[in-house]
Amino acid sequence: MIEIQAVEQSDFTSLLALNEDAVPHVNSIDSAQMADFLQQAVAFFKVVEAGQLAGFVISLGSGAEYLSPNYTWFDRELKNFLYIDRIMVDPTFRRQGVARLIYQELEDRARANGITNLCCEVNLMPPNPESLALHLSLGFVQVGTQFTYGGEKEVVLLVKQLDITNE
Repeated sequence: MIEIQAVEQSDFTSLLALNEDAVPHVNSIDSAQMADFLQQAVAFFKVVEAGQLAGFVISLGSGAEYLSPNYTWFDRELKNFLYIDRIMVDPTFRRQGVARLIYQELEDRARANGITNLCCEVNLMPPNPESLALHLSLGFVQVGTQFTYGGEKEVVLLVKQLDITNE
């Protein structure tokens, strides 16, 4: 059975290992950064199946003290958003609906809090075509691109507008 659970500091070792396995599609982070996310994140939860970590997500709302150039772009351009900093799915659980479950949970939480936009970025350089295809299939649209880390990375900036009028 798949469950969504809150993240606790005791989860950091397994979350950091899963994160490191996904580099360069996400940036490497350490325990201190993970702890900072735990304090700031609007949504920071894990997906567990049969006691195994299947994946996790870290997302922040507008106005957070987060210096990511991609987050900063969205914070400047949008007023009401949930920024998805990273979603990790363990390779054992890929293509089994874990990422879609995470996105549905994020949408539900965003709508419940009156948030009208989900936003994120996906690497174009180095390329991450699977992630880009997933985001486009979920209704995200490209709103820009930018180079980061001195031109080492290029990302596509994506937004999914949420309808909250009938919720």
